[in-house]
Amino acid sequence: MNVIPRLLDLHPEMTAWRHALHAHPQTAFEETFASEFVATKLESWGIPTQRGIAKTGVVGTIHGDLSHDGQPGFRIGLRADMDALDIQELNDVPYRSTFPGKMHACGHDGHTTMLLGAARYLAETRQFAGTVHVIFQPAEENEGGGRVMLEEGLLVRFPCDAVFGMHNWPGVAVGAFAVCDGPIMAAFDVFEIKVVGHGCHAAMPHIGVDPIVGAAQIVGALQTIASRNVSPLEQVVLSVTQIHGGETWNVIPGEVVLRGTVRTFQSHVQDKVEARMRQVVTGVAEGLGCVATIDYQRRYPATVNTSWETNFAASVAANICGAVNVDTKAIPCMGSEDFSFMLQQCPGCYIWAGNGDGVGVHNARYDFNDQLLPIGASYWARIAETYRRPTVAANA
Repeated sequence: MNVIPRLLDLHPEMTAWRHALHAHPQTAFEETFASEFVATKLESWGIPTQRGIAKTGVVGTIHGDLSHDGQPGFRIGLRADMDALDIQELNDVPYRSTFPGKMHACGHDGHTTMLLGAARYLAETRQFAGTVHVIFQPAEENEGGGRVMLEEGLLVRFPCDAVFGMHNWPGVAVGAFAVCDGPIMAAFDVFEIKVVGHGCHAAMPHIGVDPIVGAAQIVGALQTIASRNVSPLEQVVLSVTQIHGGETWNVIPGEVVLRGTVRTFQSHVQDKVEARMRQVVTGVAEGLGCVATIDYQRRYPATVNTSWETNFAASVAANICGAVNVDTKAIPCMGSEDFSFMLQQCPGCYIWAGNGDGVGVHNARYDFNDQLLPIGASYWARIAETYRRPTVAANA
């Protein structure tokens, strides 16, 4: 392992930071503890720091000391997310959550810590030729904090030639990375379907119109979209995750609500699924005497890596842990990530860093693996120290 010695020295301190963040989890746009913690650290290391972007977001700017060989210096963004989840922690550790019903169940406490460690090292050494913006983002989970930062001028105020993101990945060994060119995580769409019938006594269904039967038929029919309307070579997941209707045993309700999510990698597949859903929902409901409406929202786009930046990121990871430990043909994940908004506006790469064995993310017993801290921080630091502005040919 070619981990930066200074970051190995900082490992105990970074671990303490991570545990402090873990003990104080807060969710979307309420990450006041993490925001203050990050900004105070950056400012103490002499890094110019901007607070309050997307309410709790923080950006620090570090300038390198190396010459540019007569060329304009690069400008890159390194992004970490800070928010937690609405989960009651079940881990029995000294640093467990002190906020009831809130937990760092996705490792964002570790992501923030790794970027803090890299920022401290880069501010001490400045052995790079350009400008590095360290971006600490709120509200990655569901609420699109990355989109809000962009709407508030993130890349206008802090221009970047490329942006890089990283997420810990349970099931991949610590000291290994995984990445792929093109789509790496799916688009995140949500829907709500209202099926309206005519309520009546459950013993006399013939005098009403049963929306529960309509909703059940719709759930089954929606599953034909993936199997019969989309090519087997084009991935889509359509999941109904909520059904709400009725309040007692002997009454057929007047309305049932269905909610769920759709995941796709390509925009034309996304368009096809939405259009077909509208046809299926209204058609099935009408055939059963119900009226149905659908509210379909496109929350996050697909996370799409660009070729030059992906190859560069893989080479940096290989320099740290060896090429044999970098999977450059990783299978994309149907989960979603709002770093996608930044990649829509700027070239870049999103990579997975192994978190070792153990439970997966979004689990009440998940915990970030502290052994990853100096490895991930070294990755961030080497991105800054070895990045070179790509030529037009390289990105062609």
